[in-house]
Amino acid sequence: MRKLIFAISLLATVASCNNGGGNKVEEQECATNVPAFCEDSAYSYVAAQCSFGPRTVNSVAHDSCGNYIASKFRNFGAEVTEQYADTKLYDGTPIKLRNIIASYNPDMPVRLLVCAHWDSRPWADHDENEANHRLPIDGANDGASGVGVILELARQIQLATPEVGADFICFDAEDCGMPQWADDGNDHESTWCLGSQHWAAFRHKEGYMARYGILLDMVGGNNSQFRKEGFSMHFAPGIVDKIWAAARRIGYSNYFVNETGGYITDDHLPVNRSGIPCVDVIASDAEDGGFCRTWHTMDDNIDHISRQTLKAVGQTMMEVIYNEK
Repeated sequence: MRKLIFAISLLATVASCNNGGGNKVEEQECATNVPAFCEDSAYSYVAAQCSFGPRTVNSVAHDSCGNYIASKFRNFGAEVTEQYADTKLYDGTPIKLRNIIASYNPDMPVRLLVCAHWDSRPWADHDENEANHRLPIDGANDGASGVGVILELARQIQLATPEVGADFICFDAEDCGMPQWADDGNDHESTWCLGSQHWAAFRHKEGYMARYGILLDMVGGNNSQFRKEGFSMHFAPGIVDKIWAAARRIGYSNYFVNETGGYITDDHLPVNRSGIPCVDVIASDAEDGGFCRTWHTMDDNIDHISRQTLKAVGQTMMEVIYNEK
C-alpha cells in the first residue's frame, strides 16, 4: 500500500450569493457570508481514504480508515458517535458494520443531515475485464468522494457556525449488495445499504429528527452531472428544488442539470422511510446519462477524481447549509 501525503491549502475567502457565473440571483434573502469550499482540501481527504486500500467490510483497511474518519471529525470539533452492529452479507457472511456520526451545535432544535457511505465495493463486478469481477475496488468516487466533501464541510462549520445544527453520517456497508455474478433475478434490495438500514431502525439519539437530509454519492468523478433522482422527487421534491436552485445561484447549473433521473436504491431510501425527507445527490455520466463509467470497476480510483466536481458539490452544499434558518 502506498501512503499519499498532500499539502492542504486552507482558504479564508468567502463566497456571495452570486459567484459571477452569469446566473440570475433569485429574489430571496441570501446569506452573504457563505464560506468558500476548498476543493484541494476535499481532494486530500479522498486520497487519504484511498491510501488505506479498499475499505471493504471485515478488512484492516476498513478499520484503519474508519479510525481516520472519526479522528478527523474529532479534530474538527464535532461530537462523534459511533454505531457498531453485527449483520450479514447477501450470502450469509457475518460482518460488523460501523456508522460514524458527527454532530455540530447538538443543542440546536433545527437540524440538517448530510450523509455518505464510506465503505467500498468488495467486487468490481461491472469491470470490462471479467478477471477483475471478484476483486475489491478503491471506491474513490463511489464512497470516498462523499466523505471527502463532508469532512471539508465539517472543517468549515468548525470555523463558521451556521444558524442550524448539522449532523454528518458516514454510513457503512452500503456497497455490499449482491454482485452481478451472483444475481439470481430476484429482488435483493435489502442486501444494499446495510448501515443506513441499521441507523433508520436504531438512530444514534433517541427521538432524533432532522428537517431534511442530503445524501452525497459519487460526487467527485470526472465528467459528472447531477440529475433529480426519482425517489428524491417522490419523497422530497421541495428539497430537490432548494438544492438545484442553490447550485444555479452560484453558477453550477452545468453540473446540477434541470432534468429528472432514474430511481436509485441508495442510503436515502432507509432515511426517507424512517420519516426524514432525504435527497440523493448522485452523479451520472455527462455524455450518456448513466452511472459514472468507473462505477463498480477497478478504474474507480484517485486518478479519476475531479477537484472541479468536488468544488461544485461542496460549494452548493455550503450554500444550502448557510442559507437555512
